[in-house]
Amino acid sequence: MELKVVEYSAARTRVLDAALRLFAEHGVSATSLQMIADAVGITKAAVYHQFPTKDRIVLAVTERELARLIPALEDAEERGHAAEARDALLAGVIDMAVRDRRLVRTLQFDPVVVRLLAEHEQFQHFMSRLYRVLLGELDDDGRVAGAMLSGAISTAVMHPLVADIDDETLRAKVIEMTRRIIGTSTGEGAQKSARSGVSADRHARSPRKSGR
Repeated sequence: MELKVVEYSAARTRVLDAALRLFAEHGVSATSLQMIADAVGITKAAVYHQFPTKDRIVLAVTERELARLIPALEDAEERGHAAEARDALLAGVIDMAVRDRRLVRTLQFDPVVVRLLAEHEQFQHFMSRLYRVLLGELDDDGRVAGAMLSGAISTAVMHPLVADIDDETLRAKVIEMTRRIIGTSTGEGAQKSARSGVSADRHARSPRKSGR
């Protein structure tokens, strides 16, 4: 079963938005359905009506966030992992990480999320597709490299050392340094993907001077 973009009702979207904020602030285990209900302004029974378990909420939140990468991933796959498409996918991954810094901590390191994602084949398959485009064949070396890259990006956007760096600068620096690690080149597609944070003239500069 493939991960896919799901259009939720307004009621479900409110539940997911509230859950996402609470998960990022308290962690999944410390977030109760009552807390989610209170944040939305509804009863716990109303939350159950939308999602029968907290695990379903966690999975729905994760699916919604990761699905934002599907268009860039499919484009890269259709184009035979072309350098420009691969670079645009990388920029999309980093854009999402920078935009939702607290969410990254939850998706990457919360033990409940880690367990649930490991148990669901669609998420494992999606991540394999993603890192196969970025890194090539996923043998043992490739999977370790993928895990290290994922951890590096996650840590880079939420580490206390970068807490006071604005999103625009952080995005530019993380994209630049990740390109060095995996050997991608700057492409027009990546510039478009990161347009809100990285202007075209910065891409034209030398690696040492991109960003502020």
